[in-house]
Amino acid sequence: MRHISITAQIGIGMIGGALLGLAFGPKIAGVQLLGNIFLRLIQMVVVLLIFGAVIEALGSLKSDQLGRLGGKTAMWFLITTLIAAVLGLAIGYAVNPGSGIKLASVSTSATVAKAGTNFSQTVLDFFPTNIFDALAKGNVIQVIIFAILFGIVLNRANTDGKFNQVLRFVKQINQLTVKLVMLVMKLAPIGIAALMAWVTATSGIKVILPLLKFLTAFGLGSVAFLIVLFGFISWYAKVPLRGLVRGFSRIILVAFTTTSSAISLPIEMEDAESRLGVEKSISQLVLPLGMALNSNGLAMYLSLSCLTLTQLYGMSVSPMSMVKIVLLSVIACLGTVVVPGGGLVALTIVVPTLGLPLQRIAILAGIDWFSGMFRTVLNVVGDTTTAIAVASDEKLLNRDPYKVHADKMAPKHNL
Repeated sequence: MRHISITAQIGIGMIGGALLGLAFGPKIAGVQLLGNIFLRLIQMVVVLLIFGAVIEALGSLKSDQLGRLGGKTAMWFLITTLIAAVLGLAIGYAVNPGSGIKLASVSTSATVAKAGTNFSQTVLDFFPTNIFDALAKGNVIQVIIFAILFGIVLNRANTDGKFNQVLRFVKQINQLTVKLVMLVMKLAPIGIAALMAWVTATSGIKVILPLLKFLTAFGLGSVAFLIVLFGFISWYAKVPLRGLVRGFSRIILVAFTTTSSAISLPIEMEDAESRLGVEKSISQLVLPLGMALNSNGLAMYLSLSCLTLTQLYGMSVSPMSMVKIVLLSVIACLGTVVVPGGGLVALTIVVPTLGLPLQRIAILAGIDWFSGMFRTVLNVVGDTTTAIAVASDEKLLNRDPYKVHADKMAPKHNL
């Protein structure tokens, strides 16, 4: 009997769950509990996984690699995020998603928590006062800040091998954490099926219809971004395009169905190393950092959302406002919540700064789950392609997995 891959199982779970929700409606909404249990099991180890991975990655690097890798990673993050934000504006103007939507039929009640818009306070909140409090609350950006500093100190103090035992202990904890995550991922098909059943049971198809144009625009922008990014990375890293796309298949599916960069991270790290040939030292540094600091999908979502809101209310957007939208979209990505719903929190930072009433983001709340699918795919693909580019620069990219994938896809001829 042929074994069904976890990727296929997740796909079957997604489709089956959606059909169950549509067939039984609200009567089956209680199945959400299974999906929430799955999400919590993943979330309980994600912060520990990030914490240990960053420390191990920085602690294991040679001193001359430390600054070089950090600079390259930051450069790639900034470039891809800017491109995504600009592309969001371009797609918004091309599709004009804000036209033809009746606001009178949409509730204007607040549906998201109000977030502070003070930039200084936002930056200050990146830095923890108590690392144990940050770990307990799952504050990813604060955990990463501490892990970066601890990893740098460990790297510099361990030049003579005095702290090898500490580094070895961190590596062992990381190995056990990854094993735990992989165990939990066996429940992914059931958990994702339950979540999809709940979404369609409680909202039905009608949740998409009022803003179908917005979702279409976001989908088109996402596809365009992926085509450009895959094409460029295939050329830059000198890897076959087919093998590259195939290597990303499971990452994209998990990101699309869970709508969470944090939950996708374990699969992202595993496939980056085993299916995309990225050296472990690179993936453990770039991917956790990218999860908190590089949000290509969120940048595109924010710029497209702001433009859509101005179109809904017939407001003109000046060239300076366009620049402001792009810059705010990039800045708001720093430290944004990496679990489902984080996009709406980021909007509460950007929208008031543009002079738009905060209540106007309520119109996007009903489809946040669906727009989150596109956001998360672009986020994780952007992070992983950055890891591939950095690994290629450092001569730490194994191209054999791409050849294997290419061979599997090539037609076979009988001689």
